[in-house]
Amino acid sequence: MTVRRKIIIDTDPGQDDAAALMLAFGSPEEIEVLGVCAVAGNVPLRLTSRNARIVCELARRSDIGVYEGADKPLERPLVTAEHVHGKTGLDGAALDEPKMSVRPQHAVDFIVETLRREEEGTVTLCTLGPLTNIGMALRRAPDIAPRVRELVMMGGGFSEGGNITPAAEFNIFVDPQAADIVFRSGIPIVMMPLDVTHQLMTTKARVARIAAIGTRPARVMVDWLEFFERFDVEKYGSDGGPLHDPTVIAYLLKPELFTGRNCNVEIETNSELTMGMTVVDWWRVSGRTPNARVMRHVDSDGFFDLLTERLARL
Repeated sequence: MTVRRKIIIDTDPGQDDAAALMLAFGSPEEIEVLGVCAVAGNVPLRLTSRNARIVCELARRSDIGVYEGADKPLERPLVTAEHVHGKTGLDGAALDEPKMSVRPQHAVDFIVETLRREEEGTVTLCTLGPLTNIGMALRRAPDIAPRVRELVMMGGGFSEGGNITPAAEFNIFVDPQAADIVFRSGIPIVMMPLDVTHQLMTTKARVARIAAIGTRPARVMVDWLEFFERFDVEKYGSDGGPLHDPTVIAYLLKPELFTGRNCNVEIETNSELTMGMTVVDWWRVSGRTPNARVMRHVDSDGFFDLLTERLARL
């Protein structure tokens, strides 16, 4: 019998965050979602919190607690991405306002208390947005670091460069100081950079397979994907756009879909030109100790097979 993986999802939904949440909710045999923590990122906190609850209700998982966290980065002004995700963060589908309420506990307190309560080495942190909540938790309670089984994150890039600046990927750029805390924490990190996510294109054929499921969650997901991909189609001239955040959950379900190597990753926090850059020592030329498993390749067809199968369960 498979022991379910206990996870906390820290997120700033975002259409691709929504896909990641739905992939987790569609995999109850393998994954136990202890809670969903909202953070400011793609849109401000009040909207990321709203969007997380919309997705929970869409997947009929209103039993999951949604906790509001940081409304701004540790040290820098908030940068958002309405130009990608629309003014609500989940543009593309018309959905009712969520009925479920936010839990009263702050997300950072929830993270700290959960890690202290659960058996050491059993809780995985899944980060789909800026790392502010995790950075705050580690600052407040450094004792939680050795209690984390693994932190699987979508963020960064190296050979692909950045997607919000020439050097930086959005999630890291929004709060590089928090990312720096996380990468220095000693927590085992698995990093899904743009180099991987840009291999996962929402082609017309792949979206059509999701549409063929025919359920309300699948129809909504198609509407979200068709809105979300318009930005990348215009930017990259591609058939569809890259689907970033579900890589985090897919890795927990089928790690064999991904290949990478252990590298040292440093976060640029000083230069405005390259602020938020993930300096990945892929060729191990620096002599610095590896602190992350950096993924480089993914079986894209296998990934979309998994996503489609699990969406059909909702």
